[in-house]
Amino acid sequence: MAEVTLEQVPQKIKDLFNRGFVALERNNLDYAIQMFAACLELEPNLHRARKFLRIAEIKQFKGKGGGQMAHLMSTVAGLSTMLKARSMLKSKPLQALQAVEQLLRKDPLNLNHIELLVKAAEAAGEPEIAIQTLVIALEHYPHDSRVLERLGRLYMKTDQPRLGRDCFETLCELKPNDSAALKLLKDAMAIDSMSKDGWEKVGAKDTKFTDLIRNRKEADVLARESKAVVDKNDIEVLIEENKARIAREPGNINYRRALANLYAGNKLFSEAITTLQETQTLSGGRDPQIDQSISTIRLQAFDEDIRKLTEAGMTAAAEAKQKDRDLFLFNDLQDRVARYPNDLQFKYDYGVLLFQQNQINEAIQQFQASQRNAQRRISSLYYIGLCFKAKQQYDMAIEQLQRAASELPVMDDAKKSVIYELGLLFEMSGRKPEALDLFKQIYQLDIGYRDVAAKVEQGYK
Repeated sequence: MAEVTLEQVPQKIKDLFNRGFVALERNNLDYAIQMFAACLELEPNLHRARKFLRIAEIKQFKGKGGGQMAHLMSTVAGLSTMLKARSMLKSKPLQALQAVEQLLRKDPLNLNHIELLVKAAEAAGEPEIAIQTLVIALEHYPHDSRVLERLGRLYMKTDQPRLGRDCFETLCELKPNDSAALKLLKDAMAIDSMSKDGWEKVGAKDTKFTDLIRNRKEADVLARESKAVVDKNDIEVLIEENKARIAREPGNINYRRALANLYAGNKLFSEAITTLQETQTLSGGRDPQIDQSISTIRLQAFDEDIRKLTEAGMTAAAEAKQKDRDLFLFNDLQDRVARYPNDLQFKYDYGVLLFQQNQINEAIQQFQASQRNAQRRISSLYYIGLCFKAKQQYDMAIEQLQRAASELPVMDDAKKSVIYELGLLFEMSGRKPEALDLFKQIYQLDIGYRDVAAKVEQGYK
């Protein structure tokens, strides 16, 4: 079936896509994946949603340290699903495709799962999905002969011989003595040559020609966008592509957000801010996430100026610029809290700054509100405890930190910080045996954490 564009889908799907895009920008990957997956459940041919879904999945997988062992474990864990999907390839290919999508949700770079998804997509008459998946895989496995050959064959099947030829040329570089690979390349070169002759006769308006140019460009853009790390050349290409997208769809704020991020990545901070200000105007001037992005880029501009001054040995000027940055950050957050009183993330960030400036009562007020944000609840309780500690109200500080500790099931860095502060509070309150028990909890798992070793060993003495 033909690809469905974002402009063709109902508003509900557009809203889901926009939420996913914003979540991906903020690195809220779980929510981004949830939103893009919901888009595809409603419209499987919205390939743009699948592209960003895969980008989010790969970011999440790599962020968790995904490697060969993770691939092995996901293959074993997904064996039953793979067998079920294989059995449905002929009779229910769309269901097989959906089943493999679930496997890729956990391990988007597993070549076994990718191969099965490609087969399911082909069986379902969706070669574009197969091509899109393989293009992304090739970015991460540029020397994998299976991916190259599979992608090359798909390009040939879909009348894209130039791209097929590119794949087979790389394949032959990897396997110079492979007669089968050489035959694939020769056939692709012959078809590509004949296709060029035909296009020269019919002119640039011929559908195959324009489709080829479009598909090559989209494939290149997709490959660049899916990179974990993009270089300066990638950024420049993507900037021009997003400018073209905005020209085609001037009301699409996601393209403008993406363009602003690219400008910022290329240290074109003024252009990035101007783009976001235009985006804010389009959104009616009341989008807190756009304001957050503008502020972030202004801070990046400050950081770049400070770096340059420091490298030039202009220490006094760098220190003055740092003070300007700190003042901007405080005033900007204060302003955003006033403009968006229901945004609990802003209240949390503002509370941290107030705490750092020893404005304790004002900080408590912000944290008491921000604890209603599920993602900031534990941190808010932790800071409320520190605020009460600063006011020497140790009993209330202990109560807040105990609440925080009870909601942290695993002794990770966050819980270590909470338990350690609780131990200090018990020490200050003269409850040394209880303090020692808390320090022991950390000591048994991380003997090098702060000074718990000294505290525990002193306790035994």
